[in-house]
Amino acid sequence: MRASDVPLDAHTFPSVLKACSLLANLDCGSEVHGFAVKCGFDSTVFVVNSLVAMYAKCDRIDEARQLFDRMIDKKDVVSWNSIISAYSANGQSREAINIFREMNKAGVAVNSYTIVGALQACEDPSFVKLGEAIHGVILKADQQLELYVANALLVMYSSCGRIDDALGIFHGINEKDNVSWNSMLSGFIQNELYTEAVEFFHEMCEMSLKIDEVSHVSVLSALGRLGNLSNGMEVHAYAAKRGLVSNLQIANTLMDMYAKCGNVSYMGQVFFNMAYKDFISWTTVIAGNAQNSSYSEALELFRKVQSEGIKVDCMMIGSILLACGGLKSVSHTKQIHNYIIRRGLFDLVLENSLVDVYGECGEINYASQMFETIKNKDVVSWTSMVSSFSCNGLANEALKLSHRMGEAGIELDLVALLSVLSASASLSTLKAGKEVHGLFIRKGFPLERSSASSLIDMYARCGTVENACKIFDYVGNRDIVLYTSMINAYGMHGQGKKAISLFEKMISSGLVPDHITYLALLYSCSHSGLINEGIEFFRTMKSDYQLEPWTEHYACVVDLLGRANCVDDAYNFVKDMPIEPPSVVWCALLGACRVHSNFEIGEIAARKLLELEPQNPGNHVLVSNVFAAMGRWKDVDEVRMRMSSLGLKKKPACSWIEIGNKIHAFRVQDKSHPQSIEIYSKVSQITERLEKEGGYLADTKFVLHNMTEEEKKKMLYGHSERLTIAYALIVTSPGVPIRITKNLRVCGDCHTFTKLVSKFIEREIIVRDANRFHHFKNGRCSCGDFW
Repeated sequence: MRASDVPLDAHTFPSVLKACSLLANLDCGSEVHGFAVKCGFDSTVFVVNSLVAMYAKCDRIDEARQLFDRMIDKKDVVSWNSIISAYSANGQSREAINIFREMNKAGVAVNSYTIVGALQACEDPSFVKLGEAIHGVILKADQQLELYVANALLVMYSSCGRIDDALGIFHGINEKDNVSWNSMLSGFIQNELYTEAVEFFHEMCEMSLKIDEVSHVSVLSALGRLGNLSNGMEVHAYAAKRGLVSNLQIANTLMDMYAKCGNVSYMGQVFFNMAYKDFISWTTVIAGNAQNSSYSEALELFRKVQSEGIKVDCMMIGSILLACGGLKSVSHTKQIHNYIIRRGLFDLVLENSLVDVYGECGEINYASQMFETIKNKDVVSWTSMVSSFSCNGLANEALKLSHRMGEAGIELDLVALLSVLSASASLSTLKAGKEVHGLFIRKGFPLERSSASSLIDMYARCGTVENACKIFDYVGNRDIVLYTSMINAYGMHGQGKKAISLFEKMISSGLVPDHITYLALLYSCSHSGLINEGIEFFRTMKSDYQLEPWTEHYACVVDLLGRANCVDDAYNFVKDMPIEPPSVVWCALLGACRVHSNFEIGEIAARKLLELEPQNPGNHVLVSNVFAAMGRWKDVDEVRMRMSSLGLKKKPACSWIEIGNKIHAFRVQDKSHPQSIEIYSKVSQITERLEKEGGYLADTKFVLHNMTEEEKKKMLYGHSERLTIAYALIVTSPGVPIRITKNLRVCGDCHTFTKLVSKFIEREIIVRDANRFHHFKNGRCSCGDFW
């Protein structure tokens, strides 16, 4: 037109500027603006209005405002509508409302477009009262609601969480259009009413309404969040029939739906059949793979993204870090870390993710360094580090960091509290666990699912199964996880019959057991000597519920038979396994051989164990102990030399107790404690009394070292749990139960010693060792000498 020298008038510019707006082409829009100035149309009201709209669409709201402010004559309602809509569209609700108020003060009469612009600003829940006021003004004017005003009201109420009011508006519209139906459908999804959204979509279909791209995207989004694969596939087919699957937004939403439903295969098919893929397509498919444990596939797709020069943002990197954590690949994590640094992609979310992933990979030093470099730590930063410590067996550090967190003025959220609970459970620190429980109550967190099962686990592992029971009884709507946690709690305290009774109650309630439930049940039978029951449960898990046993289930049965001194039966069971017995099974068998002195089978198990896991220090120690019990000191030396050559170290025995706000830890023959002299003196006093009054005789067969009898006795008297008991008797009041945690299995002699202490010193002593809990009272142990 310009090349042909056709004269331009004021009506030409609004049309061209609208095209620039729709393309969000700022360069072209600025050029047209310059030409409008040159032609002298920059003061024409409807040209200025078009310029305001163009700059707003191109995210240049400041330029739009400058043009509006320069206008001399501001009586044109369209000018006000343009700037109000500009601010509303850019999410600057407060500014839009301020201009709406200025417009009223200026005496400019509003029209329905003004109302729509103001209602769009009121979609921010902070301004819902103003939205109600505007609604009231419309009703007072006794005007028939124009359709687009009614739709704006519907969207406003939905956005503010007022879904009933939105429904009221929707049902009051006589002639609903597609925008009305889609806005209502979207409103349900915005308010997480996914089931209602799907039902509403069915209603749309039954009424033979036109189901457009927006409707498909909305319902697929709802079905994904519901995990409703079958209905999702139906909608996919429905879209295919109407030729809509080529629509980019629908294809991307289909991928997201399949990912959320856990069907990576169908998600991949949609992705690879797309003729055109945008950045969202790549982000969605990578996230879908990472979230569904297809970690290698996510990394491979990321390599393609890089090779094709596609833009990478923080969200995509977050998915890749999730994949690195799932693979526990330190090398990949370091590469992505370097990539983030090179591209300058760091934000707080990625910093927190790196702390998480390094923690998952067991690289606690890297996680800690990353945490310390974060300048503006939020609750997620602290929680990630607490969780990393807790997951890597550094429970003490996790608790210390949670205290630092409080000192820094950061409030612990639910995730942080669950991590601290896990640390408290690991250390058996009942006081810390109770403090966390108190925080749950004070913060008003609901006691359900993850929080309830975590509390049950904490109380059980801190030795108070009664409190675990109270939590279980308090929760009304119990799921499989909660039942499993309570069954496991009974199991670790040797209350196998209660575990079985609860399992039967769970079945009668209609819940179906899974692999984890059966693992907890077999564990309970194993630690309570319920051989027949355990064998029967192992049989029924496959016959009644088609659950193929894991290696852990086989190990539980071997442990069950072995503890009951049925070592030959346990060995025959291992030989008859339909799969090659893994190390965990041979480990269970070897443990039984050591306890019951079956050295013939023990030697077979020892050789197999070293063959399968030559790098596991725990296995070497167990084998060494079996050879020591047999008096085969040459073999013991050989195993220890092999450990040394491989750089493997034995985990030293350690016992600890929580006194006040401090944990006191002791090792064998430990003399590092400030009250060491007093502690050893107390051990001697107790031992003398037990020898005189209880007939105690040290059983030196539990000292697996080549030394004299006298030296063995001295070694026994310095065992970590005895030092801990002696310290507890010194610093605690008479009658107060003593709670001790030990990282290894309690030896037979210490077990006898502790039973006698509970009788003659008249103290209840609760010991949690590596296997289970022992409740010593009046000379007896809850395990019935079966551990």
